[in-house]
Amino acid sequence: MSRIISITLLSLLFCFGVTSVTAGEPVKKTIEALYKEKAELKGQQVQLKGKVVKVNNGIMNKNFIHIQDGTGENKTGNLTITSQDTAQVGDEITVVGAVAVDHDFGGGYIYPLLLEKAKISKVAK
Repeated sequence: MSRIISITLLSLLFCFGVTSVTAGEPVKKTIEALYKEKAELKGQQVQLKGKVVKVNNGIMNKNFIHIQDGTGENKTGNLTITSQDTAQVGDEITVVGAVAVDHDFGGGYIYPLLLEKAKISKVAK
Protein backbone atom coordinates (compact mmCIF):
# COMPACT_ATOMS: atom_id res chain seq x y z
CA MET A 1 0.00 0.00 0.00
CA SER A 2 2.75 2.47 0.92
CA ARG A 3 4.53 1.60 -2.31
CA ILE A 4 1.45 2.60 -4.34
CA ILE A 5 1.18 5.88 -2.43
CA SER A 6 4.88 6.60 -3.02
CA ILE A 7 4.56 5.92 -6.75
CA THR A 8 1.45 8.09 -6.97
CA LEU A 9 3.13 10.98 -5.12
CA LEU A 10 6.23 10.69 -7.28
CA SER A 11 4.08 10.73 -10.42
CA LEU A 12 2.24 13.83 -9.23
CA LEU A 13 5.49 15.64 -8.42
CA PHE A 14 6.85 14.79 -11.85
CA CYS A 15 3.69 16.02 -13.58
CA PHE A 16 3.58 19.30 -11.67
CA GLY A 17 7.31 19.83 -12.21
CA VAL A 18 6.94 19.48 -15.98
CA THR A 19 3.89 21.74 -16.00
CA SER A 20 5.63 24.54 -14.09
CA VAL A 21 8.61 24.55 -16.47
CA THR A 22 6.35 24.64 -19.52
CA ALA A 23 4.12 27.38 -18.06
CA GLY A 24 7.14 29.63 -17.50
CA GLU A 25 8.08 29.85 -21.17
CA PRO A 26 7.10 33.09 -22.91
CA VAL A 27 4.46 32.99 -25.63
CA LYS A 28 5.77 34.12 -29.05
CA LYS A 29 3.59 36.80 -30.66
CA THR A 30 3.64 39.55 -33.27
CA ILE A 31 2.76 43.11 -32.26
CA GLU A 32 -0.56 42.90 -34.10
CA ALA A 33 -1.47 39.62 -32.35
CA LEU A 34 -0.47 41.14 -29.01
CA TYR A 35 -2.93 44.01 -29.51
CA LYS A 36 -5.70 41.59 -30.54
CA GLU A 37 -5.10 39.27 -27.56
CA LYS A 38 -4.01 41.82 -24.94
CA ALA A 39 -6.85 41.05 -22.50
CA GLU A 40 -6.05 37.33 -22.52
CA LEU A 41 -2.30 37.92 -22.30
CA LYS A 42 -2.38 40.50 -19.49
CA GLY A 43 0.30 39.64 -16.93
CA GLN A 44 1.84 36.89 -19.05
CA GLN A 45 5.38 36.75 -20.40
CA VAL A 46 5.58 37.16 -24.17
CA GLN A 47 8.41 37.18 -26.67
CA LEU A 48 8.55 39.11 -29.92
CA LYS A 49 11.00 40.51 -32.42
CA GLY A 50 11.06 43.96 -33.93
CA LYS A 51 13.01 46.97 -35.11
CA VAL A 52 13.70 49.81 -32.69
CA VAL A 53 12.14 53.06 -33.94
CA LYS A 54 12.46 55.28 -30.84
CA VAL A 55 14.39 55.21 -27.54
CA ASN A 56 13.92 57.32 -24.40
CA ASN A 57 16.38 56.28 -21.70
CA GLY A 58 16.27 57.10 -18.00
CA ILE A 59 12.64 58.13 -17.61
CA MET A 60 11.32 57.17 -14.15
CA ASN A 61 14.37 54.90 -13.83
CA LYS A 62 13.32 52.97 -16.94
CA ASN A 63 14.21 52.91 -20.59
CA PHE A 64 11.28 53.25 -22.98
CA ILE A 65 11.91 51.50 -26.30
CA HIS A 66 9.42 51.61 -29.19
CA ILE A 67 9.50 48.78 -31.72
CA GLN A 68 7.71 47.75 -34.90
CA ASP A 69 7.64 44.35 -36.59
CA GLY A 70 5.72 45.13 -39.78
CA THR A 71 2.41 43.85 -38.46
CA GLY A 72 -0.55 45.96 -37.40
CA GLU A 73 -1.57 49.39 -38.62
CA ASN A 74 -1.37 52.88 -37.13
CA LYS A 75 -1.59 52.49 -33.34
CA THR A 76 -1.47 48.66 -33.42
CA GLY A 77 1.81 48.61 -35.34
CA ASN A 78 3.97 50.13 -32.61
CA LEU A 79 4.75 48.66 -29.18
CA THR A 80 6.34 50.42 -26.22
CA ILE A 81 8.62 48.43 -23.95
CA THR A 82 10.03 49.36 -20.55
CA SER A 83 13.34 47.85 -19.54
CA GLN A 84 16.55 48.32 -17.64
CA ASP A 85 18.25 47.24 -20.89
CA THR A 86 18.47 49.57 -23.85
CA ALA A 87 18.97 49.52 -27.61
CA GLN A 88 19.66 51.91 -30.45
CA VAL A 89 17.27 53.14 -33.14
CA GLY A 90 17.54 50.72 -36.06
CA ASP A 91 18.52 47.69 -33.95
CA GLU A 92 16.68 44.43 -34.60
CA ILE A 93 15.88 43.01 -31.17
CA THR A 94 14.11 40.17 -29.40
CA VAL A 95 12.26 41.12 -26.23
CA VAL A 96 10.67 39.11 -23.44
CA GLY A 97 8.47 40.91 -20.93
CA ALA A 98 5.18 41.04 -19.07
CA VAL A 99 2.07 42.32 -20.84
CA ALA A 100 0.49 45.36 -19.15
CA VAL A 101 -2.86 46.77 -20.26
CA ASP A 102 -4.10 50.35 -19.72
CA HIS A 103 -1.06 51.32 -17.67
CA ASP A 104 -1.27 54.88 -16.32
CA PHE A 105 2.07 56.50 -15.43
CA GLY A 106 0.30 59.75 -14.48
CA GLY A 107 0.70 63.13 -16.12
CA GLY A 108 -1.40 62.01 -19.08
CA TYR A 109 0.87 59.09 -20.01
CA ILE A 110 -1.52 56.19 -20.45
CA TYR A 111 -0.49 53.14 -22.45
CA PRO A 112 -3.25 50.82 -23.74
CA LEU A 113 -0.57 48.13 -24.19
CA LEU A 114 2.94 47.93 -22.77
CA LEU A 115 5.58 45.26 -22.36
CA GLU A 116 7.12 45.80 -18.91
CA LYS A 117 10.41 44.77 -17.32
CA ALA A 118 11.55 43.40 -20.66
CA LYS A 119 14.84 41.67 -21.33
CA ILE A 120 16.30 42.78 -24.63
CA SER A 121 18.73 40.94 -26.88
CA LYS A 122 19.99 41.99 -30.30
CA VAL A 123 19.15 39.75 -33.21
CA ALA A 124 22.24 38.39 -34.93
CA LYS A 125 22.44 39.52 -38.55
